[in-house]
Amino acid sequence: MEDVDVEVENIPYSIKAGNIAFLGPEKQIVFGNADGHQILVIAFSSSFYERSSKDSLFLNSQLFFNYEADLFIAPFLNIEHMRVIFMERMEAFQQKDENLYVSAAHNAIERLILDAFLYIPNEEIKKDIKFDYLHYVNRFKILLQRDYKTAKKVSHYASELNITSRRLTEMTEYVLGKTAKGIIIEKIITEFKRALVFTNFTISEISYDLGFNDEGNFSNFVKKHTGKNPSEMK
Repeated sequence: MEDVDVEVENIPYSIKAGNIAFLGPEKQIVFGNADGHQILVIAFSSSFYERSSKDSLFLNSQLFFNYEADLFIAPFLNIEHMRVIFMERMEAFQQKDENLYVSAAHNAIERLILDAFLYIPNEEIKKDIKFDYLHYVNRFKILLQRDYKTAKKVSHYASELNITSRRLTEMTEYVLGKTAKGIIIEKIITEFKRALVFTNFTISEISYDLGFNDEGNFSNFVKKHTGKNPSEMK
């Protein structure tokens, strides 16, 4: 491994050899020059990684939403072993079977996250309005991952967070630029599209799994928010 300088949101950082850096979504990053070829960049989306409430906790942790800096840097343990996993085993899995590749990649990324969790400081984080908003929005996203099949009203999540629906929407608009209702709708549509790709379920089965008792209501919901009927997206 080697040192590398980067700029995140126009702020310079130096990542020393033997470290790993975590960067959350929607951040502009510019890499400086590197002398060799010993820098590995691993990019993935929440739709790829987020399969469970545990995954949601990881994705909304200080690793990716660090309130003191845009970049979280931690020692990178077992460098050579992880290099083999990401450079050699991933390629082998990809050539053998796409489903195996996806599972192996998910597990490898989780290992990196777990190792880095050891270096999250335990001291209390300074409380400010931005942190409060991020804190609630992150908790909202975790609750949404847990309850999206059974609860589709903003009031449910606001009640779980002990705040008003209006307050939750104010926070999501501040942090994500979207209403809380819009985020719930986006989650359901995303899960519908994912089910189309990764399962053999019928439209009726998917609608029931997503908590809709009537396929007609589900079709109207999808049509309203995507402009297409579910059958047109299959």
